[in-house]
Order: sequence, then structure tokens, then C-alpha cells
Amino acid sequence: MFTVKSNIHQFDTFARFAEAFQLGKGDLVITQTFIHEPYIRGLNLPCTFVMQEQYGAGEPSDEMIQRMMDDLRGTDYQRVVAVGGGTVIDIAKLFALGCLENVTDAFERKIPIVKRKGLVIVPTTCGTGSEVTNISIAELKQKHTKLGLADNAILADDAVLVPELLTTLPFKPYAFSAIDALIHATESYLSPKATPFSRLFSEEAIRLILPIFAGIAKEGADYRLGHLEAMLRASTYAGIAFGNAGCAAVHALSYPLGGNYHVAHGESNYQFFTTILDFYAKRNPTGDITKLNALYANLLGCGEAPEVLYPALDKVLSCMVQKRPLREYGMREEECEQFADSVLERQQRLLANNYVPMSREEIVSVYRKLY
Repeated sequence: MFTVKSNIHQFDTFARFAEAFQLGKGDLVITQTFIHEPYIRGLNLPCTFVMQEQYGAGEPSDEMIQRMMDDLRGTDYQRVVAVGGGTVIDIAKLFALGCLENVTDAFERKIPIVKRKGLVIVPTTCGTGSEVTNISIAELKQKHTKLGLADNAILADDAVLVPELLTTLPFKPYAFSAIDALIHATESYLSPKATPFSRLFSEEAIRLILPIFAGIAKEGADYRLGHLEAMLRASTYAGIAFGNAGCAAVHALSYPLGGNYHVAHGESNYQFFTTILDFYAKRNPTGDITKLNALYANLLGCGEAPEVLYPALDKVLSCMVQKRPLREYGMREEECEQFADSVLERQQRLLANNYVPMSREEIVSVYRKLY
């Protein structure tokens, strides 16, 4: 009914983590310069360091990961240490398999997925929850979509929470990642695979996140700085929840938008979030969504009816991330059907977790509504 395979740790500072884990020779640390300079460089650790941004900007792609692996082929490392956000973490999970000849083959499962290196993940954003999940997501450039590799071979041996690392996170990536955590918690709550155990983590994540968002809406972006530990913990709670119960249609429908128009993951997810919830509520208004709506309504101080609740939720979330018509990202109207076909072909892993099934016509109708 419930599994958490990674050991979870927390340290006040990166220096204390480095000492406790005895980082040194034999450790391949994948990170970014803006994290390395303030938190890591002064420790003079004898690790092999790779700066992810030297291989490309934005979210991970098969090409980015392949270039990195080709450059590191022959490097002697026994443990991979990811210190970064979703891009760094997704890349590091692949390195736990060793330096692959063809990264795309792993995502398409054309090769055995075997863990060959230790894996430690230290998140520097507060949304992916990837430190405790068995999923790595990458854009497959040739196929114009994102694809997930889900396998226990890429689970972290240790997930390490260091609130200090969020202090320099700008508001925009904070907002994108934090909304992603809320969506993880919500989708996993409604998943048919949810259990009473996984829902404990879904609910607690929502209870932690929404009041912080309401505080930001009321007092401004700096409000988040007094609640970094809570948001980091909420992200991990949500990761534990969706690692057990799975995400669903919000993520599935967002992937073609992100893959084709390079929209940040949390931003693209939010474009679909309340529309999918409203679709669910109309299709099955008496199921588990009633409990979820009651939880949201209590935290937001509004009514539980979808026509009241979801606009109230959007009002708070819009202070974090703006909702935009999909055409503003460059999407064309004919892609409503093309994206639906892509989702049905490539995202069945996610669609299987929908609160209610969605037909092709219903998926197309969501894209058209948001277009």
C-alpha cells in the first residue's frame, strides 16, 4: 500500500551535509554554477564537478544528457550527487545507470535499466519531489515530446533536504516549482492508486503549501522566505505521495506544450490544473473529489462548489504564475488534435492515474478550451 525506499535526511547547511556524507574523491557532483559558487566552492571538496548549464539551458533533453555522458565517459566515480533543481536531478538519475551509449534507448526502454552507481539527491527548488521518486523526465528532441523513465533503478539512495539552498532561489523558479508540488499532491490524492497512507502525504503537502501561497498573495513574494523549510518539506511530502499514487492528466496534457514550446514544467502544468479539476468534478461529482474540494475550501475560506472554489484557487495561484491562453506560447489551433494524439500515444503511464477516464474527444476539448 505504501513505499518509501530512499533515506531522508535534513541539514541546516550544505557544509554540514558535505561533512556528514564525506563528499570527496569518487563522487560525481552534478550542479550549477550559481549554486556551486555560494555554497560549495569554499569547501574545496575533491569531487568531480559538472556544471549542468554548460550543456544547455532549460529543462533536460536527450541531447543535453548525451553530451554530458560522452564528456564524462571514462571518469571514475562511484556515487552521483545531484545538487540542483529538476533538470539537474533528472540528469543525475540517468548517471546512476553509468555512462550510457544512447540515452534515448533508456527512456524508450530498449536497454536494461540497471543501477550501477550510488545516488544522493539534494534539491535546490521546492516542487519536483524528484528526490524521492523513481522518475526522470526528458525532452526527446527528435520526437517533439517529453517522456518519463519510471524505474526503481533510478531511485535515490539518500534524499537530503537543506533549506539554506532555497535562500537564493529567485521567485519565478520558486513559484513554478511550488505550484508543481501542489499539483503533485492534488493529482496523487485523486489517483485510483491512492491509499490512506499516500493521502496522508498528499493532504499534509496541501495544508502546508496553500497558506504560504495565500501569504504571498497578500504580502508579496518575500513572504516565502520565512517558510522555506515548510515548502521544502511539502515538496518532499508531495513527491512521496505521487511516487506511490502517480500523477495524471494535468501532467500528461502539459508535456506536448512543454516539449514543443519549451514552457517551464510548473508553468505548463498550471495552465491545465483547474480546468482538469473542473472536468473531473463534472464527470464524477460525488467521488473523492468532494473530500479534496472540502480541504481546499477550508484552507481558502470559500465555498466547496466548483464554480466558487476553482476561481478562488486560480485567484491565489495567479499571484504565483500567470494563466495564459495556449496560443500565446505559439501553439496552433490544429495542434489541439495533434497534442491529444501524442498524449494518448505516449502518456498512458499518466492517464492510467486519472480520477476519471478521458476520451480523445475530451482531451481535445480541454486543449480547445484553453487555446
